[in-house]
Amino acid sequence: MFERIDTICITVSNLKLSSDWYHNVLGFTVSFSGEGYQILHVGKGSVPLTIEEGDTSRHTNHSYPIFFTTNIRDAYQTISEKGIKVSELQNDGKNIYFEFYDLDNNKLQVCYYE
Repeated sequence: MFERIDTICITVSNLKLSSDWYHNVLGFTVSFSGEGYQILHVGKGSVPLTIEEGDTSRHTNHSYPIFFTTNIRDAYQTISEKGIKVSELQNDGKNIYFEFYDLDNNKLQVCYYE
């Protein structure tokens, strides 16, 4: 029935500001721009992140992307140093991870596991 996940969508209040934030802070690149949305390429992954301009006053969908890195401590330090809202580094015995938030308070997570 399904062949793959095509993209993950996040609603943002200002497409231009958010696009700049995802590029300048996280290093994502725009692979396509449409009316009211952009598709962002994430590292070497095959699933892009789509940011869509819309009403962010009511976050009804609690889904969020989890990004993988082999350098979790470096990623945590880099995100923390940029003044971004970030949780403590967590270790549940199998995964090391942390959450951080974009300009519209969308939750994003970064993880590492072996």
